[in-house]
Amino acid sequence: MRRERASPRGSLVAAAMLASSLALAPAAAEAKVHTIVIEKMRFGPSPAGVRVGDTVVWVNRDPVRHTATARDKSFNLDLPPKASGKVVVKRVGAIAVYCVFHPAMKATLRVAR
Repeated sequence: MRRERASPRGSLVAAAMLASSLALAPAAAEAKVHTIVIEKMRFGPSPAGVRVGDTVVWVNRDPVRHTATARDKSFNLDLPPKASGKVVVKRVGAIAVYCVFHPAMKATLRVAR
């Protein structure tokens, strides 16, 4: 059986084609970090433009303990006074959030693709 040898020129052409196709491919959107502040016994406004893969940081500025708990059970952050926690968003849609200790505290996190 006879083996064909790859020519150096052929390898260079293939590498150039690969590089040009990568340059033309759309860049994947970089994940962003969004912050929601909890103070005065309420969740601050939900940030606009949250996408799957983004990180949401929850900051508790109150002197009491809170949670950021998703009703769909996708996350549950325990936030002692003056603490923060983060979650990476994994699904599209409206995520209802509440505080386990203060059920009247509610928010909706809207996530796009």
